[in-house]
Amino acid sequence: MNYEFFQFKNMKRINMKLTRLFVLGIILLTLASCDYLDIVPENVYTIDDMFADRYVAEKSLATCYWAFPRTHGDWNTNPAILGSMEAIVNRDHRSSMNSMRIALGESSATSPVINYWNERGDGTRSVYAGIRDCNTFLDNIEGVADLPRIEKDRMIAEAKLLKAYMHFRMICFYGPICPLRTSPPVDESTVGVQVYREKIDDCFLYVLDLMDEVIESEALPPIIANPQTELGRFTQTAAYFIKAKALVYWASPLFNGNTDYNDFIDHNGEHFFNQTYNPDRWTQAAEACKQAIAYCEENGFHRLFDTADFVITQPLSPEYLRMETLRCAVANGNPRLNMELIWGNGGGTSPWDMMPVLQPYTQNPPTGGRYSVPLQTVEWFYSSNGVPIEEDRDWLNGEDSKYINRFKPRRSDEAHKKYIQLGEESASMNFDRELRFYSSLSFDRGKWYGNAFNNSPADELDCLYPKARYGEYSNRQSATVYNATGYWPKKLLNFHSLFSDVNSFSSGYMSWPDMRYANLLLYAAEALNESKAQPDNEVYQYIDQVRKRAGLEGVTDSWSKYTENASKPTTKSGMRAIIQRERKIELAFEGQYHWDCRRWKTAPAELNRPIEGWTVSEADAEAYYQVFTVYTQKFSLRDYFLPIPESDIINNPRLIQNPGY
Repeated sequence: MNYEFFQFKNMKRINMKLTRLFVLGIILLTLASCDYLDIVPENVYTIDDMFADRYVAEKSLATCYWAFPRTHGDWNTNPAILGSMEAIVNRDHRSSMNSMRIALGESSATSPVINYWNERGDGTRSVYAGIRDCNTFLDNIEGVADLPRIEKDRMIAEAKLLKAYMHFRMICFYGPICPLRTSPPVDESTVGVQVYREKIDDCFLYVLDLMDEVIESEALPPIIANPQTELGRFTQTAAYFIKAKALVYWASPLFNGNTDYNDFIDHNGEHFFNQTYNPDRWTQAAEACKQAIAYCEENGFHRLFDTADFVITQPLSPEYLRMETLRCAVANGNPRLNMELIWGNGGGTSPWDMMPVLQPYTQNPPTGGRYSVPLQTVEWFYSSNGVPIEEDRDWLNGEDSKYINRFKPRRSDEAHKKYIQLGEESASMNFDRELRFYSSLSFDRGKWYGNAFNNSPADELDCLYPKARYGEYSNRQSATVYNATGYWPKKLLNFHSLFSDVNSFSSGYMSWPDMRYANLLLYAAEALNESKAQPDNEVYQYIDQVRKRAGLEGVTDSWSKYTENASKPTTKSGMRAIIQRERKIELAFEGQYHWDCRRWKTAPAELNRPIEGWTVSEADAEAYYQVFTVYTQKFSLRDYFLPIPESDIINNPRLIQNPGY
């Protein structure tokens, strides 16, 4: 059913429907970690009832949270998971994963694959419906008599921030949107409710104004004081993060002087996208990033998760300790203990699909392992020297260089036995890589520490590993359940997920890292680099914090020591490329690259390509390690944004469709 805001026929009927949506939201509330939202009010049927007292007002706020697009790690509801083929599933399951269908160009205005514009009837709510919930909440919360002023102000700030973030998400999905500033008038006609899409700058300005109201009110706590009952609610730190993120996006090429959309015109014949680049936006973004970081530092609640934070019962080598720390920075089973996580959203993709089988089983396959990482993503990760493998002189020297031979099998030796099973063959490109490579990826013969029922923490050199060639236990669980490339995203699997025996796997919880501190540091480095004539120590300090946690040297030292292009970090364009590469690596599989390559406008160059993996249908190492094309990816102008459903264009002729649909 289409969202009522765009097609009012009977406002009295709509108001009752809205009331029922509030109740539905309360009942179905599943926002990750929102423990404080667990109690459900009964027999709530009117708006007045929803704001009768403090108890039901809290549940009405819970409905606003529930309306936000949940489970960011879900490949059926978030186009960013597989929509840019940073990861993929095999051809037998492509049609059942909506974000894969986005990547393959199967969405259309008549049949949108992922649709947040209107109600669909499959349980997916319109984001506009959620924004209306926030407006209804803000219109009525002042009338709650038994709600203390300090709590009322906090709840108002939360509803405003949710409203701002939902508008921002809609900008990411659709580009120019129809901001829903207030509740529409209650009357019997459609006059005044068939709205126009607004210019992209006006959309961003409205979002930023709301965020400023929230931050300036200081009504949100810096951190959740009672995680047992309130985990999942917004904090002041989240408000600073969201503002910084919105300003970085607004400054980026997709939204800042985008002449590719010079013929995308609004109802007044004016450009939806400003045609003149404004460099001052990067200065504003840099300042917002620094303010967010300063707020984190001053309060001491958020910082990078590091080795001292990883709780272990047995000693680990420095390499394994670093690798598992990097995993837990993202997939920590307890978000209350992860100071890097500023705000999490929903669960991740199915651990069953991310986990390879690590031992022969005797009954049904304990895991499926369908979540596959293409070779193009694997190659993002640095060499052990902390620079791209295509720039590392150790990889490039000689006619028979490591880079040229990166696809050929190589036998593991003493120097690599912590990463690849000693004496076994794996692809040459799996050797001599940075620790984030080994903490983020699993592959044929690559060691997998933890997650196994008979794997003691003291036995790191004896830990299990996938055997992924055809006929081996990690290769194919059925005719249709298999990994398409030979790589799995290890970083997304909770360290505390376990095989209880060879036939059973239990997955630990993961709060999807919608906002984490490392992302904020990289936003700061990017914004500062773009706002300056050339990079300086202020730019380097933020990216180098992330690199140091990964066990790498700083960018200037690394490029000077290990590449032929020592000056690359000293130029604006060179540093831009370094920051973009760092974001791809540090934030891999977290749903950031999909939006990054679009806002950078690098998508046409990066996403028109073959998507490759190993020839997983082969048993012999030489045959297995042959590059196989799984998909051919295409990207065009229309793929920057989702289509507005055609039904809404019909019901509201004032709406203008996105180009290409």
